[in-house]
Amino acid sequence: MKTLTPSLLRRTGVLGLALALLAPAWAQDQMPPATVRVAQAEVRPMAPVTWVPGTVASRNDARLAAEVEGRLNTVADVGTAVAAGDPVATIEDTALRLRRDELAAEVERAQAQLVFLEAEEKRFDRLAQSNLAAATQLEQTRADRDVARGDLAVARSRLAQNEDQLARTVIRAPFDGVVVERVMTPGERVIVGSTVVRVVDQAHLEVIARAPLEYYGYVQPGQRLDLRTRAATAQAVVRTVVAVGDLNTHQFELRLDLLEQRFPVGQTLRVAVPMAHTEELLSVPRDALVLRPGNISVFVVGADDTARQVPVTTGVGTADRIAVEGDLRGGDRVVIRGNERLQPGQSVMVADG
Repeated sequence: MKTLTPSLLRRTGVLGLALALLAPAWAQDQMPPATVRVAQAEVRPMAPVTWVPGTVASRNDARLAAEVEGRLNTVADVGTAVAAGDPVATIEDTALRLRRDELAAEVERAQAQLVFLEAEEKRFDRLAQSNLAAATQLEQTRADRDVARGDLAVARSRLAQNEDQLARTVIRAPFDGVVVERVMTPGERVIVGSTVVRVVDQAHLEVIARAPLEYYGYVQPGQRLDLRTRAATAQAVVRTVVAVGDLNTHQFELRLDLLEQRFPVGQTLRVAVPMAHTEELLSVPRDALVLRPGNISVFVVGADDTARQVPVTTGVGTADRIAVEGDLRGGDRVVIRGNERLQPGQSVMVADG
Protein backbone atom coordinates (compact mmCIF):
# COMPACT_ATOMS: atom_id res chain seq x y z
CA MET A 1 0.00 0.00 0.00
CA LYS A 2 1.28 3.40 -1.04
CA THR A 3 2.04 5.81 1.80
CA LEU A 4 0.23 9.20 1.58
CA THR A 5 2.98 11.73 2.03
CA PRO A 6 2.19 15.43 2.59
CA SER A 7 3.28 16.16 -0.96
CA LEU A 8 0.88 13.53 -2.33
CA LEU A 9 -1.96 14.76 -0.17
CA ARG A 10 -1.43 18.26 -1.49
CA ARG A 11 -1.54 17.04 -5.10
CA THR A 12 -4.67 14.93 -4.42
CA GLY A 13 -6.44 17.87 -2.80
CA VAL A 14 -5.80 20.14 -5.77
CA LEU A 15 -7.15 17.51 -8.16
CA GLY A 16 -10.30 17.00 -6.04
CA LEU A 17 -10.94 20.73 -5.95
CA ALA A 18 -10.62 20.96 -9.73
CA LEU A 19 -13.03 18.08 -10.21
CA ALA A 20 -15.51 19.67 -7.82
CA LEU A 21 -15.43 22.95 -9.75
CA LEU A 22 -15.89 21.22 -13.09
CA ALA A 23 -18.71 18.91 -11.92
CA PRO A 24 -21.71 21.25 -12.49
CA ALA A 25 -20.66 22.08 -16.05
CA TRP A 26 -19.99 18.43 -16.80
CA ALA A 27 -23.34 17.42 -15.27
CA GLN A 28 -25.21 20.02 -17.30
CA ASP A 29 -23.60 18.79 -20.50
CA GLN A 30 -24.68 15.27 -19.59
CA MET A 31 -28.31 16.24 -18.71
CA PRO A 32 -30.89 14.63 -21.05
CA PRO A 33 -33.06 16.98 -23.15
CA ALA A 34 -36.06 18.31 -21.23
CA THR A 35 -39.48 17.67 -22.76
CA VAL A 36 -41.36 20.98 -23.07
CA ARG A 37 -44.28 22.55 -24.81
CA VAL A 38 -43.97 25.89 -26.50
CA ALA A 39 -46.10 28.74 -27.83
CA GLN A 40 -45.25 31.81 -29.86
CA ALA A 41 -44.65 35.31 -28.61
CA GLU A 42 -47.03 37.51 -30.60
CA VAL A 43 -47.73 41.19 -31.13
CA ARG A 44 -51.39 41.75 -30.31
CA PRO A 45 -53.69 44.72 -29.69
CA MET A 46 -53.99 45.05 -25.91
CA ALA A 47 -55.25 47.58 -23.39
CA PRO A 48 -55.54 47.86 -19.60
CA VAL A 49 -58.91 46.56 -18.43
CA THR A 50 -61.24 46.72 -15.47
CA TRP A 51 -63.38 43.73 -14.54
CA VAL A 52 -67.08 44.49 -14.21
CA PRO A 53 -69.89 42.10 -13.22
CA GLY A 54 -72.09 40.58 -15.93
CA THR A 55 -74.87 38.03 -16.24
CA VAL A 56 -75.60 35.41 -18.89
CA ALA A 57 -79.13 35.81 -20.29
CA SER A 58 -81.11 34.24 -23.10
CA ARG A 59 -82.02 36.40 -26.07
CA ASN A 60 -85.37 34.59 -26.17
CA ASP A 61 -87.11 34.29 -22.81
CA ALA A 62 -90.91 34.25 -23.01
CA ARG A 63 -93.72 34.01 -20.48
CA LEU A 64 -96.55 32.55 -22.53
CA ALA A 65 -100.08 33.65 -21.61
CA ALA A 66 -103.55 32.35 -22.40
CA GLU A 67 -105.35 34.12 -25.27
CA VAL A 68 -108.75 32.57 -24.62
CA GLU A 69 -110.68 31.86 -21.44
CA GLY A 70 -111.17 28.31 -20.18
CA ARG A 71 -109.88 25.44 -18.09
CA LEU A 72 -106.34 24.15 -18.59
CA ASN A 73 -106.21 20.60 -19.89
CA THR A 74 -102.42 20.11 -20.14
CA VAL A 75 -99.25 22.01 -19.28
CA ALA A 76 -95.75 20.82 -20.27
CA ASP A 77 -93.51 19.71 -17.42
CA VAL A 78 -90.50 21.76 -16.37
CA GLY A 79 -87.44 20.64 -18.31
CA THR A 80 -89.36 19.66 -21.43
CA ALA A 81 -87.43 20.53 -24.60
CA VAL A 82 -89.69 22.01 -27.26
CA ALA A 83 -89.27 23.13 -30.86
CA ALA A 84 -90.87 26.23 -32.34
CA GLY A 85 -94.57 25.50 -32.84
CA ASP A 86 -94.78 22.63 -30.36
CA PRO A 87 -97.72 22.80 -27.90
CA VAL A 88 -96.77 23.63 -24.32
CA ALA A 89 -100.32 23.92 -22.91
CA THR A 90 -103.91 23.29 -24.03
CA ILE A 91 -107.20 24.88 -22.92
CA GLU A 92 -110.59 23.15 -22.96
CA ASP A 93 -112.32 23.96 -26.28
CA THR A 94 -115.74 22.23 -26.03
CA ALA A 95 -117.79 25.46 -26.06
CA LEU A 96 -115.79 26.85 -28.97
CA ARG A 97 -116.22 23.67 -31.02
CA LEU A 98 -119.97 23.74 -30.48
CA ARG A 99 -120.04 27.38 -31.47
CA ARG A 100 -118.05 26.48 -34.60
CA ASP A 101 -120.71 23.97 -35.64
CA GLU A 102 -123.39 26.61 -35.12
CA LEU A 103 -121.55 29.20 -37.17
CA ALA A 104 -120.84 26.69 -39.93
CA ALA A 105 -124.60 26.06 -40.16
CA GLU A 106 -125.24 29.81 -40.37
CA VAL A 107 -122.77 30.02 -43.25
CA GLU A 108 -124.58 27.25 -45.09
CA ARG A 109 -127.94 28.95 -44.52
CA ALA A 110 -126.69 32.32 -45.72
CA GLN A 111 -125.11 30.69 -48.75
CA ALA A 112 -128.33 28.88 -49.64
CA GLN A 113 -130.31 32.13 -49.30
CA LEU A 114 -127.87 33.89 -51.60
CA VAL A 115 -128.11 31.13 -54.22
CA PHE A 116 -131.92 31.36 -54.12
CA LEU A 117 -131.98 35.14 -54.47
CA GLU A 118 -129.46 35.10 -57.31
CA ALA A 119 -131.73 32.67 -59.15
CA GLU A 120 -134.77 34.86 -58.41
CA GLU A 121 -132.94 37.92 -59.68
CA LYS A 122 -132.25 36.18 -62.99
CA ARG A 123 -135.89 34.99 -63.27
CA PHE A 124 -137.37 38.44 -62.57
CA ASP A 125 -134.90 39.98 -65.01
CA ARG A 126 -136.22 37.74 -67.81
CA LEU A 127 -139.84 38.47 -66.85
CA ALA A 128 -139.20 42.21 -66.71
CA GLN A 129 -137.80 42.12 -70.23
CA SER A 130 -141.10 40.51 -71.35
CA ASN A 131 -143.15 43.00 -69.31
CA LEU A 132 -144.41 40.08 -67.19
CA ALA A 133 -142.95 41.39 -63.93
CA ALA A 134 -142.84 44.80 -62.35
CA ALA A 135 -139.54 46.62 -62.21
CA THR A 136 -140.02 47.11 -58.47
CA GLN A 137 -140.07 43.36 -57.93
CA LEU A 138 -136.75 43.07 -59.77
CA GLU A 139 -135.20 45.86 -57.73
CA GLN A 140 -136.43 44.34 -54.47
CA THR A 141 -134.98 40.96 -55.39
CA ARG A 142 -131.64 42.55 -56.25
CA ALA A 143 -131.63 44.37 -52.91
CA ASP A 144 -132.40 41.13 -51.05
CA ARG A 145 -129.62 39.42 -52.98
CA ASP A 146 -127.12 42.08 -51.91
CA VAL A 147 -128.23 41.76 -48.28
CA ALA A 148 -127.77 37.98 -48.52
CA ARG A 149 -124.23 38.49 -49.80
CA GLY A 150 -123.48 40.68 -46.79
CA ASP A 151 -125.03 38.14 -44.42
CA LEU A 152 -122.86 35.41 -45.94
CA ALA A 153 -119.73 37.53 -45.51
CA VAL A 154 -120.62 38.23 -41.86
CA ALA A 155 -121.29 34.53 -41.20
CA ARG A 156 -117.97 33.52 -42.75
CA SER A 157 -116.13 36.17 -40.72
CA ARG A 158 -117.69 34.92 -37.48
CA LEU A 159 -116.71 31.37 -38.36
CA ALA A 160 -113.14 32.51 -39.06
CA GLN A 161 -113.01 34.30 -35.70
CA ASN A 162 -114.18 31.14 -34.00
CA GLU A 163 -111.52 29.09 -35.83
CA ASP A 164 -108.90 31.57 -34.66
CA GLN A 165 -110.04 31.24 -31.05
CA LEU A 166 -109.99 27.46 -31.35
CA ALA A 167 -106.40 27.63 -32.59
CA ARG A 168 -105.50 29.78 -29.58
CA THR A 169 -106.67 27.09 -27.16
CA VAL A 170 -103.28 25.50 -27.87
CA ILE A 171 -100.39 27.57 -26.50
CA ARG A 172 -97.35 26.92 -28.70
CA ALA A 173 -93.65 27.58 -28.23
CA PRO A 174 -92.56 30.63 -30.27
CA PHE A 175 -88.98 29.30 -30.56
CA ASP A 176 -86.83 26.28 -29.74
CA GLY A 177 -86.21 26.10 -26.02
CA VAL A 178 -86.89 24.48 -22.69
CA VAL A 179 -89.84 24.84 -20.33
CA VAL A 180 -88.34 26.31 -17.16
CA GLU A 181 -91.46 27.24 -15.18
CA ARG A 182 -95.09 26.16 -14.86
CA VAL A 183 -96.99 29.16 -13.55
CA MET A 184 -100.33 27.31 -13.71
CA THR A 185 -101.22 23.63 -13.65
CA PRO A 186 -103.87 21.49 -15.39
CA GLY A 187 -107.36 22.00 -13.95
CA GLU A 188 -106.92 25.70 -13.19
CA ARG A 189 -109.10 28.19 -15.01
CA VAL A 190 -107.38 30.89 -17.01
CA ILE A 191 -108.55 34.21 -18.37
CA VAL A 192 -107.13 36.14 -21.28
CA GLY A 193 -103.65 37.32 -20.31
CA SER A 194 -102.99 34.74 -17.58
CA THR A 195 -99.34 33.61 -17.66
CA VAL A 196 -99.26 29.83 -17.99
CA VAL A 197 -95.69 28.74 -18.72
CA ARG A 198 -92.19 30.14 -19.28
CA VAL A 199 -89.97 28.99 -22.14
CA VAL A 200 -86.28 29.89 -22.44
CA ASP A 201 -84.04 29.51 -25.50
CA GLN A 202 -80.75 28.02 -24.28
CA ALA A 203 -79.01 28.15 -27.66
CA HIS A 204 -78.86 31.92 -28.22
CA LEU A 205 -77.24 33.51 -25.19
CA GLU A 206 -75.82 36.92 -24.41
CA VAL A 207 -73.97 38.63 -21.59
CA ILE A 208 -75.43 41.78 -20.07
CA ALA A 209 -72.96 44.00 -18.21
CA ARG A 210 -72.71 47.59 -16.98
CA ALA A 211 -69.53 49.63 -16.83
CA PRO A 212 -68.56 53.17 -15.69
CA LEU A 213 -69.38 55.86 -18.24
CA GLU A 214 -65.76 57.02 -18.33
CA TYR A 215 -64.89 53.87 -20.31
CA TYR A 216 -67.72 54.23 -22.83
CA GLY A 217 -65.41 55.52 -25.59
CA TYR A 218 -63.19 52.42 -25.41
CA VAL A 219 -65.91 49.86 -26.14
CA GLN A 220 -67.10 49.36 -29.73
CA PRO A 221 -69.53 46.89 -31.37
CA GLY A 222 -67.64 43.92 -32.80
CA GLN A 223 -64.91 44.13 -30.17
CA ARG A 224 -63.89 40.91 -28.36
CA LEU A 225 -63.82 41.06 -24.58
CA ASP A 226 -62.57 38.47 -22.12
CA LEU A 227 -64.89 36.77 -19.63
CA ARG A 228 -64.03 34.82 -16.53
CA THR A 229 -65.65 32.89 -13.73
CA ARG A 230 -64.03 31.04 -10.86
CA ALA A 231 -63.73 27.94 -13.00
CA ALA A 232 -63.45 29.08 -16.63
CA THR A 233 -62.45 31.78 -19.07
CA ALA A 234 -64.03 32.65 -22.42
CA GLN A 235 -64.55 35.46 -24.91
CA ALA A 236 -67.60 37.32 -26.18
CA VAL A 237 -68.23 39.83 -28.98
CA VAL A 238 -69.81 43.19 -28.20
CA ARG A 239 -73.13 43.28 -30.07
CA THR A 240 -74.43 46.61 -28.89
CA VAL A 241 -73.51 49.44 -26.54
CA VAL A 242 -76.36 51.39 -24.97
CA ALA A 243 -75.30 55.03 -25.15
CA VAL A 244 -77.64 56.23 -22.39
CA GLY A 245 -76.08 56.13 -18.94
CA ASP A 246 -77.90 55.62 -15.67
CA LEU A 247 -78.30 58.93 -13.83
CA ASN A 248 -77.86 57.32 -10.44
CA THR A 249 -74.98 54.92 -11.06
CA HIS A 250 -73.34 56.72 -14.03
CA GLN A 251 -72.95 53.47 -15.91
CA PHE A 252 -73.67 52.36 -19.47
CA GLU A 253 -74.92 48.96 -20.61
CA LEU A 254 -73.26 46.63 -23.07
CA ARG A 255 -74.49 43.35 -24.50
CA LEU A 256 -72.19 40.66 -25.82
CA ASP A 257 -72.74 37.50 -27.86
CA LEU A 258 -71.06 34.42 -26.42
CA LEU A 259 -68.68 32.69 -28.83
CA GLU A 260 -69.18 29.35 -27.07
CA GLN A 261 -72.26 28.07 -25.24
CA ARG A 262 -70.33 27.26 -22.07
CA PHE A 263 -72.46 28.98 -19.44
CA PRO A 264 -76.03 28.47 -18.22
CA VAL A 265 -78.63 31.21 -18.20
CA GLY A 266 -78.25 33.25 -15.02
CA GLN A 267 -74.49 32.59 -14.65
CA THR A 268 -72.68 35.55 -13.08
CA LEU A 269 -69.23 36.35 -14.42
CA ARG A 270 -66.74 39.18 -14.89
CA VAL A 271 -66.22 41.11 -18.12
CA ALA A 272 -62.92 42.78 -19.03
CA VAL A 273 -63.80 46.34 -20.13
CA PRO A 274 -60.95 48.40 -21.70
CA MET A 275 -59.84 51.46 -19.72
CA ALA A 276 -57.83 52.97 -22.58
CA HIS A 277 -57.32 52.65 -26.31
CA THR A 278 -55.64 49.45 -27.48
CA GLU A 279 -51.97 49.32 -28.45
CA GLU A 280 -49.91 46.77 -30.37
CA LEU A 281 -47.86 45.02 -27.68
CA LEU A 282 -45.64 41.95 -27.59
CA SER A 283 -47.33 39.28 -25.50
CA VAL A 284 -46.76 35.72 -24.31
CA PRO A 285 -49.05 33.17 -22.63
CA ARG A 286 -49.19 33.63 -18.87
CA ASP A 287 -47.90 30.07 -18.45
CA ALA A 288 -44.61 31.14 -20.03
CA LEU A 289 -43.68 33.31 -17.04
CA VAL A 290 -41.17 31.88 -14.59
CA LEU A 291 -41.63 33.67 -11.28
CA ARG A 292 -38.66 33.74 -8.93
CA PRO A 293 -38.02 36.06 -5.96
CA GLY A 294 -37.10 39.44 -7.45
CA ASN A 295 -37.06 38.10 -11.01
CA ILE A 296 -39.54 37.32 -13.80
CA SER A 297 -38.30 35.56 -16.91
CA VAL A 298 -39.27 33.35 -19.84
CA PHE A 299 -37.36 30.56 -21.56
CA VAL A 300 -36.92 31.03 -25.30
CA VAL A 301 -36.16 27.97 -27.42
CA GLY A 302 -33.58 28.73 -30.10
CA ALA A 303 -33.09 27.16 -33.52
CA ASP A 304 -30.65 24.66 -31.96
CA ASP A 305 -33.35 23.51 -29.48
CA THR A 306 -31.59 24.93 -26.44
CA ALA A 307 -33.32 27.06 -23.81
CA ARG A 308 -32.29 30.65 -23.27
CA GLN A 309 -33.57 32.43 -20.15
CA VAL A 310 -34.71 35.99 -20.82
CA PRO A 311 -35.61 38.41 -18.00
CA VAL A 312 -38.80 40.36 -18.76
CA THR A 313 -41.03 43.00 -17.29
CA THR A 314 -44.79 42.50 -17.53
CA GLY A 315 -47.51 44.90 -18.60
CA VAL A 316 -51.23 44.72 -19.27
CA GLY A 317 -52.83 41.32 -19.54
CA THR A 318 -55.84 39.50 -20.90
CA ALA A 319 -57.40 36.24 -19.77
CA ASP A 320 -54.58 34.02 -21.08
CA ARG A 321 -51.82 36.37 -22.31
CA ILE A 322 -49.74 39.17 -20.87
CA ALA A 323 -47.64 41.93 -22.42
CA VAL A 324 -43.89 41.69 -21.80
CA GLU A 325 -40.74 43.68 -22.50
CA GLY A 326 -37.35 42.01 -22.85
CA ASP A 327 -34.88 40.46 -25.28
CA LEU A 328 -37.43 38.62 -27.41
CA ARG A 329 -39.64 39.36 -30.39
CA GLY A 330 -42.75 38.19 -32.16
CA GLY A 331 -42.46 34.63 -33.45
CA ASP A 332 -40.02 33.47 -30.77
CA ARG A 333 -40.85 30.11 -29.21
CA VAL A 334 -41.39 30.40 -25.47
CA VAL A 335 -41.74 27.45 -23.10
CA ILE A 336 -45.20 27.13 -21.49
CA ARG A 337 -44.87 23.61 -20.02
CA GLY A 338 -41.79 22.15 -18.39
CA ASN A 339 -40.17 25.50 -17.60
CA GLU A 340 -40.27 25.04 -13.80
CA ARG A 341 -37.01 23.03 -13.63
CA LEU A 342 -35.46 24.11 -16.90
CA GLN A 343 -31.87 25.38 -16.75
CA PRO A 344 -30.34 28.04 -19.03
CA GLY A 345 -28.56 26.42 -21.96
CA GLN A 346 -30.24 23.06 -21.46
CA SER A 347 -31.29 21.09 -24.54
CA VAL A 348 -35.04 20.62 -24.99
CA MET A 349 -37.31 18.33 -26.93
CA VAL A 350 -40.51 20.08 -28.07
CA ALA A 351 -43.63 17.98 -27.57
CA ASP A 352 -46.63 18.26 -29.86
CA GLY A 353 -49.93 19.69 -28.63
